[in-house]
Amino acid sequence: MLFNSLHFVIYFIITTIIYFILPHRFRWFFLLAISCYFYMVFVPVYILILGFTIVVDYFAGIWIERNQRQKKLLLALSIVVNVGCLAFFKYFNFLNENLSMLLGTMDVQNPIPALTILLPIGLSFHTFQAMSYTIEVYRGNQKAEKHFGIYALYVMFYPQLVAGPIERPQNVIHQFYQKVYFNYERVVEGCKLILWGLFKKVVIADRLAIYVDAIYNNPEHHSGVSSIVATIFFTFQIYCDFSGYSTIAIGTAKVLGIELMENFRRPYLATSIREFWSRWHISLSTWFRDYLYIPLGGSKVTVPKHIRNLLIVFLISGLWHGANWTFIIWGALHAIYQTTELVINKYILKKDKEKKPRSFLRSIPNYILTFTLVSFAWIFFRANTVDQAMTIVENIITLKPGALFIGFSAGFAYSIILIIFLMLTEFNYEYLNNKFSLIYKSSPVLRYAGYTLLIIIILLIGVFNGGQFIYFQF
Repeated sequence: MLFNSLHFVIYFIITTIIYFILPHRFRWFFLLAISCYFYMVFVPVYILILGFTIVVDYFAGIWIERNQRQKKLLLALSIVVNVGCLAFFKYFNFLNENLSMLLGTMDVQNPIPALTILLPIGLSFHTFQAMSYTIEVYRGNQKAEKHFGIYALYVMFYPQLVAGPIERPQNVIHQFYQKVYFNYERVVEGCKLILWGLFKKVVIADRLAIYVDAIYNNPEHHSGVSSIVATIFFTFQIYCDFSGYSTIAIGTAKVLGIELMENFRRPYLATSIREFWSRWHISLSTWFRDYLYIPLGGSKVTVPKHIRNLLIVFLISGLWHGANWTFIIWGALHAIYQTTELVINKYILKKDKEKKPRSFLRSIPNYILTFTLVSFAWIFFRANTVDQAMTIVENIITLKPGALFIGFSAGFAYSIILIIFLMLTEFNYEYLNNKFSLIYKSSPVLRYAGYTLLIIIILLIGVFNGGQFIYFQF
């Protein structure tokens, strides 16, 4: 089910009302049932895959806690099952295609046929969330959950089921046991987040997508300036699309009395790539930090090993995003950015820890450089193939001549204005403590004027045929 659909609006209103009417002891079952329905709206049969991994990880958690001598083996088995399911559905055809290409160079035909299977929606997200549970039980940070329904709800909770945030068991599971009463202020705060997330998705992201798709789907027919504009537009499109989903998810959960972790923190105000990753998709970056980067030694090793750790994390992060060389190159670029920063800070600037510039004005060169590097990497993330990505890069580097695509249309003008509005809003929150935000004013008149204005803008210029969120494919 899509957050940006009338179906979800009706679903959300009805389920929220029923949730607060029901006695507390029945709510977990109701939430689990409606979460299953939410997921089955996409492809019903794929809920069997979730059910299989839920059963495996539920018993794995109990057995890990009970069998300390064999807990490492049990954890390994649980991870193999989860990663195995993910690899089969997401990477089988990718690996098989590359094997066919390799064998083709030796004039050998690949006997393994391609599979006609669809990737289950959000498989990477709930796989990582399930793995975090068994890992935390193994580490002793979370007790094994004995209530099968509550554990299943931890994996299936509908607001963040499809595209995160990727939660940790110690942050969420205990909340399903807490008795929650209807609270007007909390519900209003949740609805504000939902409204803002919907604005970012249908007003900004889906409007920018019109221009981005036109350029990126046919890059050979467009100029260098158009390619630059499309790349900048995609930089904001993917942010508003993904953070829009996360904001709606966090707001929806808040209405129900469940607090989810922050997933984005104004990433385009970062002054370095390292800081960017502390602000972008926080639930995934901290997942890799805690379960891969630190176990490899993190930064508490020699510089060559530190660089190795960064390369491993970002290459796997790229592969996590998609079974395509474009994503691997995207991850590799960020690994190069990070290692370059590391070497410059340690050997040229002679500082072990990164220090943020003291003022906004002094930070401007850092903002511009970071934004440029991130935007360049997004070229490979968005392009359908490596060849198309290289065509975009060539267009930009050579400033391929040609007119700016739809440069003076109303839609193009809306896009520019919306990007400026977004960044002013981010600046207001980061540096001015939301001083100029209407929906957070103390005056009820101004607040409700802000709500009304936002709704009117959504209805007037929102794009409601934009389809699913970008990260659903992961």
